[in-house]
Amino acid sequence: MSVRVRDWRVVAAEQAIWQRWKAGQAFSEIGRGLRKAKQTVHHVVVERGGIAPPPRRRRAGSLRLSEREEISRGVAAGKTMRQIAGELSRAPSTISRELARNRRQRGYRAHVAESNAWRRARRPKTCLLARHQRLRQVVIEKLRRNWSPRQISGYLIEQFPDDLSMRVSPETIYRSLYIQARGVLKKDLIKHLRSGRRIRRAKAASARLISPHGILDAVRISERPAEVEDRAVPGHWEGDLLVGSKRTKIATLVERKTRYVMLVKMPANDSKSIVDALAYTVQKLPAQLRRSLTWDRGWEMNEHKRFTVATDVQVYFCDPHSPWQRGSNENTNGLLRQYFPKGTDLSKHSQKRLDEVARELNERPRETLGFRTPAVKLAEALQ
Repeated sequence: MSVRVRDWRVVAAEQAIWQRWKAGQAFSEIGRGLRKAKQTVHHVVVERGGIAPPPRRRRAGSLRLSEREEISRGVAAGKTMRQIAGELSRAPSTISRELARNRRQRGYRAHVAESNAWRRARRPKTCLLARHQRLRQVVIEKLRRNWSPRQISGYLIEQFPDDLSMRVSPETIYRSLYIQARGVLKKDLIKHLRSGRRIRRAKAASARLISPHGILDAVRISERPAEVEDRAVPGHWEGDLLVGSKRTKIATLVERKTRYVMLVKMPANDSKSIVDALAYTVQKLPAQLRRSLTWDRGWEMNEHKRFTVATDVQVYFCDPHSPWQRGSNENTNGLLRQYFPKGTDLSKHSQKRLDEVARELNERPRETLGFRTPAVKLAEALQ
């Protein structure tokens, strides 16, 4: 009996852990606040992949704890089931079932009956991907190709418009990956997610620091033509540097209208070399794809005038501490961390390898493009 009482207290403790986890607290901080070992908190969170369980709710019409306490008092006073049922405005059969389930040698205890009821109420449904093998195989295949759950969900709607059995939400895919107790998707598939995290983190706002260095004769983003802002015309790019270990870098260029990606290997770590490499790449583009480039305020574009002379592409600079002004590029850099994790020596990757990664990204369906690929959208824009 006492074990079940402790189980009920554990449930309450777990709820407190999840509340603090969703608030963004670390394992050690949660442990200190609840006077629990850090390992205990870690076990609770990791077991469900960082995804909090849905709140438990009583089924409509089920007995409440206060009613079970009245039943306990009624039994102790020697009242009949009909008398207890009348006082609670319940059917006698309800009282009979309650006592049959929970009365033991020591009698009927309300708190024990309450704990037993919560335990019996756990009837998890079989996961969608466990029930549908064909759907599961498609999801596994796309995950292995580094597609995101959102891309997979959109692809299924596009590919199987009349087959409602081939539908799965991104959240279901995430939960099937992170909550290994479901036993549907193998844990090694997590490495194909962009973040590669083993558990889901609580949402938290973060801002990337932008270099404070001034840039001579920088043209501010507010001076860009309106056609750049509304993405009406192709040829307007966003750019940045992806940084690895030993100050190694890769330049990333994203076309705003089509989200087409180009990656450029940096031969050296000075502004002249970076600008030369960017100019060489941009010069190979058709004229209609060479209109503007939006960059942050990093020192690497100090020689932006020389870039403009070589390519006839005007460079615009974002406001300080405003990475959202290059949202497409920021998102792409996040995608690229799946291929080039932080701390990677980027100089080891050849331009051929960078082209392969860019091609893979350009052949992925994107939600913002109606689940079409950047390669297809670019081809349409050039027609």
